[in-house]
Amino acid sequence: MTCNRMIGEDATAVFNMLSGYSEPKRWNRLIVAPIWMKDRFVKMIEREAQHAKDGEEAHIVAKMNSLCDPAIMAALYYASSCGVKIDLLVRGICCLKAGVPGLSDNISVHSIVGNFLEHARIFYFENGGSPEVYMGADWMPRNLDRRVEIVFPVEDEGIKDEIKHVLDLEFRDNVKAHILKPSGLYEKQDKRGKTLINSQMEFCLEATERAKAA
Repeated sequence: MTCNRMIGEDATAVFNMLSGYSEPKRWNRLIVAPIWMKDRFVKMIEREAQHAKDGEEAHIVAKMNSLCDPAIMAALYYASSCGVKIDLLVRGICCLKAGVPGLSDNISVHSIVGNFLEHARIFYFENGGSPEVYMGADWMPRNLDRRVEIVFPVEDEGIKDEIKHVLDLEFRDNVKAHILKPSGLYEKQDKRGKTLINSQMEFCLEATERAKAA
C-alpha cells in the first residue's frame, strides 16, 4: 500500500491497459509484464555487470519461488563472468547452474524449505553504491511473458533496511537451507562448530518481541 502519486498513476494505467482503454507510453515506477518486465530486469542485471567492469560496487540478491527464464539466466551468467556477486534464494525449481568454473563462479543458490511457505519475491541491485530494491514476480517465462504481473520499487529507507535484514538472515540459515552445487544436487551445510540459525524461527521470535513491545 502506498500513497505515492507516481505509483498511483501507474496503477491507473495498468487498469486502463487491462480494460483496453489505453496503453501507457512509459511507466513512472512500476515494472509491468508481459511487455516490459523481462527487458527491464535484463537491463538492470547488465547494469550491474557494467558497474563491475568499471570497478564499482556490484551485487545482485534475489529471492523467488522458481528461476527458469532463459534470458534472465543468460544475463546472470554474463554478470557473473564480469565479476558481479550474485546470491539467489530459490525455494523451488532452479534451472541455473551455480558455481560452475568459467560460467557461474560468482553465483550461489540457496533453497529454504521449512515450516512456512517461502513465497516472497525480492530483488536487490547494488547499483554502484545506490541500492535499489524491488518486489514482485518470479523469473519464469509464465510470469514474464504470459501474465500481467507487477514489480514495484521499495523506496522507503526503513522498509529497505527490513528487507535487507530478511535477506541477510536467510543467507545465514544453516538449519533449513540447502545449497545448490555445480552437479545440480542440493546439499545441507556442515553445521559442526557453528551456531545454528533457523531463519523462519528467528523471524517468529522477532515478531513475538515486536508484539510484546507494541
